[in-house]
Amino acid sequence: MYELKTLLPQFDIKLPTCMYPLKNVSLAADSLASSSSASTSSSDDTASVTARQEKVLKQLEELKAQLGQIRAGLGVCGKTFQHTTAYQNGGLKEVPLQDVVINGHPNFIPYALLALKNAWRNLYTIDVKTFTHSTMADIGPAAREFEANLAKVPVNPALPKINVTIIWKNCEHTEMISSPTMYVPIYGEVNIIRYLGRVGPAEYRYEGSPLCNEIDLVLDICYQLLRCNTHKAQVAMVRSLDKRLQQQQYFGGSQMSVADIGVYSSLIRMPAITDKDLTPALLAWRKRAKLVAQI
Repeated sequence: MYELKTLLPQFDIKLPTCMYPLKNVSLAADSLASSSSASTSSSDDTASVTARQEKVLKQLEELKAQLGQIRAGLGVCGKTFQHTTAYQNGGLKEVPLQDVVINGHPNFIPYALLALKNAWRNLYTIDVKTFTHSTMADIGPAAREFEANLAKVPVNPALPKINVTIIWKNCEHTEMISSPTMYVPIYGEVNIIRYLGRVGPAEYRYEGSPLCNEIDLVLDICYQLLRCNTHKAQVAMVRSLDKRLQQQQYFGGSQMSVADIGVYSSLIRMPAITDKDLTPALLAWRKRAKLVAQI
């Protein structure tokens, strides 16, 4: 046979020394006595690992105690984030409830926030603060009145609370930012109502209700109503709302829901729709809703 030259040089391979060495306990040629000895060695290794783990856990407990002393010395509050629960929140995952920011134009005032703040005054607190962006020279009298009405509703510190910041700015859509770490906007007042309905009081969470699809449909009609370009189209959407109301007290049945908040706020934002455009059933519903929304 022809002799071939070595193509790869010989290397001295150095094994890493950063890991714990383990003894070989599974050699097939070992005798019964060797197997017994290997089992003893394996037990010793297990005991050694257990001892190291207990030592690490003890050090972690000591570190936790030290951090607690530092927190107490600095006077840092030990409260955690408020959480929503899957049981109370229509099956949603349990996640920290963060503060939210709403960017809106004074021409599209989110009256739903004021209505929810009034409707939830004994159940849940929406603490709203307003600021004006440099792109707005003047927010106008309607927005100033809206701010004054928000300030009139007291904040109850004993109730669950979500902090909402409204920034008046020159923007095309009302948008809400629900994540402080990444820009994830929720567009439209109707969708903001849906979000607040999920994190608000249990009485207004509708995802587990038999009328869930009906409430979503009413909110969808509100979304279309706000985007109608002609009065004729607006009146057609009002007729659709009248059909959804039927003989009920509210759009969500016998109790007021976020659907009623959405309809009430949408009608306020549509000054072209007068009492002549509303049916007797809608006029009676509006009187009942006004007692709760107080707008």
